[in-house]
Amino acid sequence: MAHDAPAGRGRLLASTLPVLLLLSGVVVYSTFVLVYSQLSSMAESWYPGYHQLREEPPPPDCDKDAAPAAAAAPASAAPAGDEDDILGDLLGDEPEDAGAAQKAAEAARQRCQERWDEYSGILARRTDGVKRFRSIERMVETIRDIGLDYQRHALVLLFLICAATATALRQHIALRPARSRLDHRVAEGAQFLATVLLAVSVWSHKGVEEAAGARAENAELYWIWAGGFAVMAALNLYGFLRPPADATRESGFARAFLSVPLYTTMCLVAGLYFLIGERHPAGLSIYLGKLPEFARLYLQVGLYVWIGMLLKRTRLAELVFDIVRPWKLPPELLAFVVVVGAALPTAYSGASGIFVIAVGAVIYEELRRAGARRQLALAATAMSGSLGVVLRPCLLVVIVASLNKQVTTDQLYGWGVKVFLLTAVLFFVASMITKQGKLSIGSPREALPGTGRALVALVPYVVIVGALLFADHALLDAHLDENWAPYLLPVILLLILIYDRIVARRRARAEGAPRPDGFGRSVERATTETTAHIGALLLLMGLSICLGGIVERADLMSMVPETFGSTWTTMALLVGVLVIIGMLMDPYGAVILVSATIASVAYRNGIDPVHFWMVVLVAFELGYLTPPVALNHLLTRQVVGDDETEEADHEGASFWRRHERILLPATVMAIALLIVAFGPLFFYQ
Repeated sequence: MAHDAPAGRGRLLASTLPVLLLLSGVVVYSTFVLVYSQLSSMAESWYPGYHQLREEPPPPDCDKDAAPAAAAAPASAAPAGDEDDILGDLLGDEPEDAGAAQKAAEAARQRCQERWDEYSGILARRTDGVKRFRSIERMVETIRDIGLDYQRHALVLLFLICAATATALRQHIALRPARSRLDHRVAEGAQFLATVLLAVSVWSHKGVEEAAGARAENAELYWIWAGGFAVMAALNLYGFLRPPADATRESGFARAFLSVPLYTTMCLVAGLYFLIGERHPAGLSIYLGKLPEFARLYLQVGLYVWIGMLLKRTRLAELVFDIVRPWKLPPELLAFVVVVGAALPTAYSGASGIFVIAVGAVIYEELRRAGARRQLALAATAMSGSLGVVLRPCLLVVIVASLNKQVTTDQLYGWGVKVFLLTAVLFFVASMITKQGKLSIGSPREALPGTGRALVALVPYVVIVGALLFADHALLDAHLDENWAPYLLPVILLLILIYDRIVARRRARAEGAPRPDGFGRSVERATTETTAHIGALLLLMGLSICLGGIVERADLMSMVPETFGSTWTTMALLVGVLVIIGMLMDPYGAVILVSATIASVAYRNGIDPVHFWMVVLVAFELGYLTPPVALNHLLTRQVVGDDETEEADHEGASFWRRHERILLPATVMAIALLIVAFGPLFFYQ
C-alpha cells in the first residue's frame, strides 16, 4: 500500500486533475456562452437601444456654436464690386445664391445640434445601473472569448494528457490484450515507432509552414503536439524495457501482433505511406490537425465519456433494472428490453462505444443474474449502444450534418426514429427465434409492488433532473438537445451524484455495511477512468482521419465511374464499402472520410442525401459489431473481462451458440441495413 499511494497521487496530479480542470473549463465556457446570450437579450428589454449605451460615445467633432458663423463667412467675404463678379457677368454666369448658402449653413448647424443632442441623451441614459450591467457583460464576454480562442489548445492538451495516460496504463484498444512478455514488447515497440513517426511528422509540418513564410495562427500547438508525442514515445520505450511483472512467458509472434493497439496500426500504415509513398512526412500531422479544426465537436466526445463515467458511479442503472427485475423476464426478453431501453441513454452519451464503456458491466451482470447464457449476455451488451446512434441528440449525427450541408439534423433524427423502430423489431424477432425454454413472465400481482417501490426510489432523481432542466430553460433558454446536452449533462450528473452518494452512505450506515465512496472520491474515480478512455478513443479517431487521408490523397475515388447507370448497383457497392469502413475505422474519423470521398458518388447517382446518410449510420453500426475489429465487442470485453469472454467462447453445442455474441447482433444489423438501403429504392422516381 505504501508503494501504491505515491503512484496514485502522482497520477492524480499529472492526469486526473488536469483533465478535470479541462473538462470543467469547457462546461464553464459553454455556460458563459449561454449567459452572454441571455444578457444580450435582457439588455435590450431593460435598456432600449442598449447597443448605443454599451460604451461611452466620443463627443461630436463639430462646434454647434461656431457652425453658423463659419458657414456664413464665405457669403460676406467678397466685396460688392469685385472684378470676378464683373467677369462673371460678361461670361453670363448666374450670381451666387446667397440664400442657398444660408440654408446649407443652417442645415449643418441643425445636424451638429442633433448630434450633440444624441450624445447628451446617451450620456444621460448611461446611468450607474447601465454601467454596472455593462461591467458584468464585459466580464462574461471576456471569459467567453478566452474559451473560444483557446478551444484548440484545450483539445490538444486533453488529447495528449489522456493519450499519455492510456499509454502508461497500457489501456489502448487492441484485438487481444497483451499478456506475455513478448506481447508487451511487440505492442510497446510498435507504439514507440508510431509515436516517433507522429513527432517527426509534426516537426516536419512546422518546418514546411516556416519555409513557406506563412505565420501559423497557433504556432505553439506544434510544440505542444511534438512534446506530447515525445513523452508518449518515452513511456513506450520504458514499457518495452520493463514489461509488467505479472506478464506470462509463453506466446508466439502471431498472437503478439494482435496485441498491437489499433491506433498504432493505423498510424504506421498512414505514416509510412506519407513518408515513403509520397515523401511527404508532414502529411500525418496535417490530417491529424483536422481534430483541432473541429475542436468543439471532439471536446464534446471527451465530455460524453466523462458523462458516461459519472453515470457509472451512480446507482441509476441498478435502480432502472429494479423496475423490471420483479417481472422475472426470460433472458431473451430481458435482452430485448435492455437493448431498446439503452437507446435513449446511448443517444445522450454520444456514441455506442461510450455507452458500452459506461454501463456495459452492469448490463452483463443483470442479464447473467436473470439466467442468460454468456453468449447472449455478451451479444446484448455489445449491441446495447447500437440502436440509439440515430436518435436525438446523438453527436455522430451532429457531425454528419455539420460536414454535409445537404442534410439537417432534423431530417436525420426524423428518419432515425423509423430506423430505431425497425432494428428494435428485428432484434425482438431474432431473440424469440433463438430463445431457449418457454416464454413466461412473473405474475403482475407479485411484480407490481416491486416495480412500484423501484419507481418511488427513482422519483428523487427525476425531480433533480426536472428541476435542473426547468432552471436551464427559464434562466439560460437552454434545452437538452444536440447543441447543449454535452454541456448540461455533466452538471446534472454531478448533482445526481451528490444525492446518490448521500443516500448510499445513509443506507450503508443503517445496514452496518462498509462506508461507500463519497462525492469527491466518486468524481475522482470517474475522472481517473475517463482519462484513459478519452485517450484511447481520441487517438483512434485521430488516426482514423489519417488513414482516411490515404484514400483521399491516393485519389482512389477517381477510379470510380461518374455514374453506374443504376441506383441499385450504386447502393450495393456503397453498402459493401461502408461496412468495410465501419469494420476498420472509428465512426468519427470514418464520417470525415465518407463526407470527403464517397458521399459525392451517391449524390451523383441519384441517391437522396438523407437516405444515404441513414445507410451510412446503419452500415457503421454493423461494422462495429463485425470482425475483424468489431469495436463494440472489444469494448465489451474490456468492461466484462477477458476471462468471462473466453469462457463464453467454449460454451454451446452448435456453431450458432458458440458464436452467438457475434452472429446475433451482426444478423440483426445486416437485415436492418438491407432494408434501410434497398427498401426506399422502390419509391424512387
